Amino acid sequence: MSAPSVAEGTATLSGSGLVRPVGIFTDIATVARRSVRSLLREPEAMAPALIIPTFFFIVNIGALESFVERTPGIDYRAFQIPVAIIFAVTGVSRASVLVVDIQSGYLDRMLVTPVRRTTLLLGLMVADIVLALSLSSVVIVMGFIAGVRYETGLLGIVVFLVLAVAWSLAFTGFPYTVALRTGNPAAVNSSFLIFFPFAFLTPAYLPRDLMTGWMQTVAAWNPVTYLLEGMRSLLSDGWEPAALGKAVAAIGGLALVTFVMAFRSLARRVATG
Repeated sequence: MSAPSVAEGTATLSGSGLVRPVGIFTDIATVARRSVRSLLREPEAMAPALIIPTFFFIVNIGALESFVERTPGIDYRAFQIPVAIIFAVTGVSRASVLVVDIQSGYLDRMLVTPVRRTTLLLGLMVADIVLALSLSSVVIVMGFIAGVRYETGLLGIVVFLVLAVAWSLAFTGFPYTVALRTGNPAAVNSSFLIFFPFAFLTPAYLPRDLMTGWMQTVAAWNPVTYLLEGMRSLLSDGWEPAALGKAVAAIGGLALVTFVMAFRSLARRVATG
């Protein structure tokens, strides 16, 4: 008997000839393999995600480095690397692939198989992790070329990568929610705009203690602020448990909101077709 197809990969034949579902990890792997393969066929899709952070990194360094570094203890290139990496990984997802699957009817065909419904998103998120890890690695290499060093060493680089990938994954709930509720590629591509207020109302360009007035107040309530400060601590301050804890809390809070939205949207689409 030939091996099951991708759409049928969630069930196998038992010794008695009855169809039985396979484990949840097999379901996730089945969806993830297809999504990762599509990602590998489109390496050019990474280019826009790298052009924007590289542009801002170069421009900000050229415009502000000499001014900000008048404040003792600030390495502005290290200060800007977390900004570059957040711009690189925020909003990147396989939500566009999900829209294609909705429009082509592939998602409907998957829904008539024994596949666990949640794995339809979890498998895509595995590909998102691969994409975010690739983009983050490129930005880290760019930082090394610019002379950035990590006070926390190799382990600090690993933690830095984990924070970047976790943030990227937490944010993917937004584009997946839009994809599942609209099935519209233009709407999915515009979902990144949600991030812009969060990105610029932060200490992205200046330390928080140099900000004044309402900007300082807004930044204090912005979760991206604590992500940036946690990542910067790995570069310049050494191990700072408080800063890292706040960064993890910011990621966890975002993930809680976006994942609930995304999986509820998936359940709604499954229920209504």
